[in-house]
Amino acid sequence: MWRVGRALTLIFAAAVLGAGGVFYGLVLLLDVQEIDHTAKLDAATLFDLVKLSFGVVAGAGALVALVVAYRRQRVDEAGAHREATRLHTERFSQAVDKLGSDYPAVRLGGVHALAGLADDAPDDDLRQTCVDVLCAYLRLPHSPDPGDDPAHLEGHHHYLALREVRHTILRLIGDHYRRPEGSHRSWQGCDLDLTSTVIDGRLDFHGATFSGGVNFGGATFPDGNVDFREATFLDGYLDFRGATFLDGYLDFHGATFSGGYLNFRGATFSNSMADFGSVTFSDGLVNFGGAAFPGGGVNFGRARFSGGRVIFRGARFSGGVVEFHGAAFSGGLVHFGGATGPMPQGLLETGDTPPAGVTLSSAWLPSVS
Repeated sequence: MWRVGRALTLIFAAAVLGAGGVFYGLVLLLDVQEIDHTAKLDAATLFDLVKLSFGVVAGAGALVALVVAYRRQRVDEAGAHREATRLHTERFSQAVDKLGSDYPAVRLGGVHALAGLADDAPDDDLRQTCVDVLCAYLRLPHSPDPGDDPAHLEGHHHYLALREVRHTILRLIGDHYRRPEGSHRSWQGCDLDLTSTVIDGRLDFHGATFSGGVNFGGATFPDGNVDFREATFLDGYLDFRGATFLDGYLDFHGATFSGGYLNFRGATFSNSMADFGSVTFSDGLVNFGGAAFPGGGVNFGRARFSGGRVIFRGARFSGGVVEFHGAAFSGGLVHFGGATGPMPQGLLETGDTPPAGVTLSSAWLPSVS
């Protein structure tokens, strides 16, 4: 209290001195000292000078009060953020503990708790941390299905329960990624690290907008379905480098590529399909360099190429089918240099010359006799 009283005394003294200084300055400014001694400074003028002096001091005091209020608000906001972060950390630790439970039902509770924490995170970094933990859970190795033999029935049920935990994470990722960026519960812009993950369920990105990084490098799709229909790729990257599609389906039908990088370099499509039908390529890069198609296929039917690049350099079409029926080429680049196997269908629909911007493998060019 003594410090506060001393501060108030100093402020009052400063205000009085300030008012006196302003008053004296105004008197000098008005050249009162130069006034003839016979002239008198009337009371009204003197009173106006006093009011003006204290008005200037009051304005300065109001400015100081605003600064103090602003600083107090900043301090309060920082305190509120610290408290929110502390509560978030406590809930985060509890949710992670549940993920390590031996009981699948408890793990499911931990998954939903982490998703809720990501929704309510006070900043983007904490949201990304929650998403990282969910992705890390998917990357953990898990035991294979022992089968439904009666002797292994308990193990089979346990496997199905743990698979439901993984499928729930996939579903939550898709649900949150489809929400518009900036809206509540949207995870758009968050990075997804799903490297070397086994995707044996459905991952739905239908209509999502991609501006961050999504990494499926080295992932295996034994029976997975990843839906990118009508998605928009503005920036960032989507990496399937070295992924293996054993019996999966990637659906990009109607998507728009106006930027970013989609990488299938070294991927293997075995009895799997990647559908790029009716896709618009106006910018960005899609790379199938070195990819193998022993039994799968890629469909670019009715795709529109007005920019960007689609690279099949060194791809191996040993038993798969690549189709470009009805595709329109008004710009961009499609490159098959060094590719082996049958030539993609639909590239020479109008004659023996490929469309502008399309470079065929030398093995597909007609021989000159």
